[in-house]
Amino acid sequence: MSRPVIDNPTARALFLHRHGLGTPRAAEGRGRALRDLVTRLGFVQVDSVNTLARAHDMILYARARDYRPESLRRLNDRTRETFEGWTHDASVIPTPFFPVWRHKFRRDGARIEERWHKWQGSEYRDELDRVLAHVAERGTCRSSDLIAERPEKATGWWDWHPSKTALEYLWRTGRLAVTKRTGFEKHYDLAERVIPAEHHDAEIPEAEAIDWACNAAMDRLGIATPGEIAAFWGFVTPVEGRDWAARERAAGRLVEVAVELVDGSRRPMLIRPGDLDTLPGLPPVAPRLRVLSPFDPALRDRKRAERLFGFEYRIEIYVPEPKRRYGYYVFPVIEGARMIGRIDVSADRAAGRLALRGFWPEPGVAMGRGRLSRLDAELDRLARFAGCEGVDRAPGWLRES
Repeated sequence: MSRPVIDNPTARALFLHRHGLGTPRAAEGRGRALRDLVTRLGFVQVDSVNTLARAHDMILYARARDYRPESLRRLNDRTRETFEGWTHDASVIPTPFFPVWRHKFRRDGARIEERWHKWQGSEYRDELDRVLAHVAERGTCRSSDLIAERPEKATGWWDWHPSKTALEYLWRTGRLAVTKRTGFEKHYDLAERVIPAEHHDAEIPEAEAIDWACNAAMDRLGIATPGEIAAFWGFVTPVEGRDWAARERAAGRLVEVAVELVDGSRRPMLIRPGDLDTLPGLPPVAPRLRVLSPFDPALRDRKRAERLFGFEYRIEIYVPEPKRRYGYYVFPVIEGARMIGRIDVSADRAAGRLALRGFWPEPGVAMGRGRLSRLDAELDRLARFAGCEGVDRAPGWLRES
């Protein structure tokens, strides 16, 4: 029997709806609605770069027009409906997921211990008991509270003193939790004093955790390969993902389809039968123009973004000057179901202005009057979100694709 075919526009629409980008931005970006949005996404990546706004704030603002950073801080730091954990990177995660993360803590522990030994040496291992006792006795602390000495010679962003490395290791393995941030500096405390007991003390078998992780990934992806399912949380192994997918297919809970990619080729992927049946009634993607965070969940898998949208993207901050085509840090721009370009814009908070240095349309994207007007409106919204009063455009800011 031939596989059902999902054409590229439908695949894009399903993918964007599952990632919260298919409909106009929600009216609510705080309280219970914000909690539900984070749960719907699964996690929101946290990043320190603040060129325009923090990554996690941009991710949520792209989906909720009235979102403000203090709303997430309340959710995370006060009501404890989310916690900071690790997926592929530091992320805000719904607190009810914590019992699953117990297994990730254990799995990550052995792996990062070996990697960090090569990276930082063994000194941090000698600090673990002291740091844990310090936090248990004195309460919340920051890495700066434990600094005895800094590295003699700085070699980059990741020069951590042993106590800082110990704090991060204890957090990554679940014994400490991040209780809040000041600026971007973490405050750590014992996990049992941060995570509500109903979630901290709950335990589930590992097989059940794997099943949950794969099902939850499928819910959020809509269509996926076994590898994409396994990779979603940074928890399930490729073998576990393949085995889960095989069991689900055998039980009739997943079916294989041929998904049309942007180049016209087809890729075998999996979908739930019920989702396949509802595809004809899938709403069209709202034609809104949005500037996305480079860490947006819709773009985290760069290869998938290229296959579905024909959008080859990398964070230009890591490209040396002679080979850099775009600006120092560019943001993806999406309009409806199409990636239309990338923009180099930053907030000059001292001057209270957004500085627009360049916009590069994707090949075939015409920047007519209507699209330019929609881009202007989005930049005005971003200016207000970043605490700026307007936008300053550099001469020649509209570049050739």
